[in-house]
Amino acid sequence: MTDVNILAIDLAKHSFQVCATTADGVVVFNRKYTRGKLQQLLTDHPSCLVAMEACATSHHWGREAMAHGHEVKLIPPIYVKPFVKRSKNDANDAAAIATAVRQPDMRFVVVKDQEQQAQAVLFRTHQTFTRQRSQLMVTLRGHLGEHGVIVAQGNAALMAFEEKLETDPGMVPDLVLEAARLYYHHVQELNQSITTLERQMAEMAKRSDIARLIRIMPGIGPINAAAFLAFAPPMESFRRGRDFAAWLGLVPKQLSTGGRTKLGRVSKMGQADLRRLLIIGATGCIRWANQKGIDPDSWLGKLLERKPRKMAAVALANKMARALWAMVTKKQEYRGGLVVYA
Repeated sequence: MTDVNILAIDLAKHSFQVCATTADGVVVFNRKYTRGKLQQLLTDHPSCLVAMEACATSHHWGREAMAHGHEVKLIPPIYVKPFVKRSKNDANDAAAIATAVRQPDMRFVVVKDQEQQAQAVLFRTHQTFTRQRSQLMVTLRGHLGEHGVIVAQGNAALMAFEEKLETDPGMVPDLVLEAARLYYHHVQELNQSITTLERQMAEMAKRSDIARLIRIMPGIGPINAAAFLAFAPPMESFRRGRDFAAWLGLVPKQLSTGGRTKLGRVSKMGQADLRRLLIIGATGCIRWANQKGIDPDSWLGKLLERKPRKMAAVALANKMARALWAMVTKKQEYRGGLVVYA
């Protein structure tokens, strides 16, 4: 046990595979551990390097290992896959993690604290409830449409239509009316829950200096700020804003070979929620700026002349990500320049 310098752990719910190696990569043992025995191993083992794939439970086990004096490194699964030998099983996965962590140019994921993970739960709960509300309203529209009842576009029109259904019960059969009442009831409950979650995210953003700083930028609201706090790694881990934009997947995917550069669509690597919200924010900025009039000689004005609006929104989201990096790392307020008006 004294020769063990690396504990590579293949995580699961109940059965964990641990590959222990020396600093040179010699395997000391590779065996399964139960949840309780893994906890005991981390407690009793001398301080060493604990390596794991970054996943849903890796941050919890990373905090557990750090609490007992271990150094923790989380590796993106895509960077571990090339080191898996032949058949995929728990033993080979753990050995691949032990090999990947020794690579000199390997990139790692920062272990999140409990507060940051709690912020992620708050944000994702809001997103889940929002999707459920949309599903209920779309389904209700479909059911009413089957009986010849067409409601005007917009959520507000559908919610206002409840009164008309109640005052004119002969519009649809009784069973459909009872079902519609259930839909409206669940939608109203979801509306209350979503409002509460948005209020909590707004309060959380007010307490954070970083959130207050980045909300000055157009296109960054309380939900975007909450997502940034929950999912963005420390900005100091990126050398420049371009690296943060690349981490978000807001750069073209390279398909280059033989010295020929060929760029494809955006790579969509990194955190999907934060990338999606930045693109939505950029789309809103373009729509709002069009109403005021964009300077045709500005960067965005020239881009909109030759590219579709959605593609321009992705490009603007890239610039927003780079500006966010500069604002957070340099502690500077937003200085404008993303959208120039005529």
